[in-house]
Order: sequence, then C-alpha cells, then structure tokens
Amino acid sequence: MPDDLYERDILAWSETQADMIRRLARGERVNDVDWLHVAEEIEDVGLSELHSVESFLQLMLVHLLKIRGWPDSPSVPHWRSEIVGFQTNMRRRFAPSIARRIDLSRIYTDACEQLEGLIYDGVQPRPWPDHCPLVLDRMVSAKVAQLEAMLATA
Repeated sequence: MPDDLYERDILAWSETQADMIRRLARGERVNDVDWLHVAEEIEDVGLSELHSVESFLQLMLVHLLKIRGWPDSPSVPHWRSEIVGFQTNMRRRFAPSIARRIDLSRIYTDACEQLEGLIYDGVQPRPWPDHCPLVLDRMVSAKVAQLEAMLATA
C-alpha cells in the first residue's frame, strides 16, 4: 500500500484498512495496518457524532429563540416543525457518553449570537434569557410545546 494513500484517497485507505483489520480478526498475519491513522479515525467518528448532536441542539435553540422572540410571526409553525426534525435527528445520534461532553450553556450563547441583530417582519425580537433555562435531558425528550413553555417562563 502506498505510504501517502491516507492523504491522497481517504476512502481507498479506509477500505484497505478495514479489510486488513477483518483479516487480523480471522487470525491472518497482516503487517501493513496504519495503526496511528486508524486510531485517529476511530476517535474522529466519536467526535463527529458529538459535533452533530451539538449542531442539532444549536439549531433547536435558534428556532426556540425565534419563537420566543417573534411569537406572532407567520413562520412560527415552520419553526416548530424544524425543531421536531432537529430533535429527531439529534436523538438518533445521542448517547450517554455524548451527554457528558455537551456544554448546553455554550451552545445557547452561540445560538443567541447567531440571532443577534436579526429582525423578522420588521419587528425587533422580544428579549430572551441571558442564560440557558433549558437542561439537556429536556432538550432530548420534551415536546416542542414544553420546551417553548420552559423558555417562556425564564
């Protein structure tokens, strides 16, 4: 296997490495496994899942903040629908080990910054809380109406 395959063609590299690891599992002797990059790629899979969950949480928060900021907007039903989709996708990737790594406060701050200066339908938003009033387990399991209510009472 060429030494630079990892840099030139990650797909070919990954297929070759997977084949060699399967051969090792069957008891064959294999000398060309690129263990350093294999370990990095395995770690990257987990980080990718973490970042995916964080992204869906931020999208949920952005849309919840839009609903709080512009409750009379004709876009509210669309935003609610989007939240359901983001939550569904987030749940598919969510795992207990991911929960331990989530900084919901930071994600909330990022969501607020994303909306900074935004005006919908010529209207300034109603203010939203300075700190995230939601908790992760509710973001994962609560219905949109419950999340809206928690945000509204903060």
